[in-house]
Amino acid sequence: MDKLIFATNNKNKVTEIRNVLGNLFDIITLEEAGILIDIPEPHDTLEANATEKSSTIYKLTNKNCFSEDTGLEVVALNGEPGVKSARYAGDDRAFDANIKKLLANLQGIENRKAQFRTVISLILNEKEYQFEGICEGEIIKEERGTNGFGYDPVFIPAGSNKTFAEMDMNEKNKFSHRKKAMNKLIEFLTSKEIRNGKDKD
Repeated sequence: MDKLIFATNNKNKVTEIRNVLGNLFDIITLEEAGILIDIPEPHDTLEANATEKSSTIYKLTNKNCFSEDTGLEVVALNGEPGVKSARYAGDDRAFDANIKKLLANLQGIENRKAQFRTVISLILNEKEYQFEGICEGEIIKEERGTNGFGYDPVFIPAGSNKTFAEMDMNEKNKFSHRKKAMNKLIEFLTSKEIRNGKDKD
């Protein structure tokens, strides 16, 4: 199939997605496509923000593309930071400040259950398809590990005793919300390619 544009400026996400895809599909980042814009995320759901990003790039390029939006949803905080995960402590998207705010808001709270949720929006031949991936776990009380990005140093996925930041990429992909969503995307694209050569439905 034609190359897919990945509608993001986040290099960490690009690294993770390319690790999942391997040689299955070739993706082009916004920078590689010469699209030097910061796409707004004005909506109150991950689904709507993912659509905003993919539809913006599709309108600009008329090329097949996908985007993703990911949020950390903490039970005791009624789902916060959720859709505002990247800007939890302010518009500068500072990981350290976001983590400090999260830990401060959870101080004294015993229920540390949380989940990462990723929503991918694919626009293929003018049609949108969405795919979701969820990783349940808990928030620990202090940071551990130096790998990954975002809230990885304080999130332990269910079934592990390591934070995401203590894992290498292969370990993280055993649990990753982003990988689960990507697996659904890959399954969809592969089935469409096998059946039709491209999506013509």
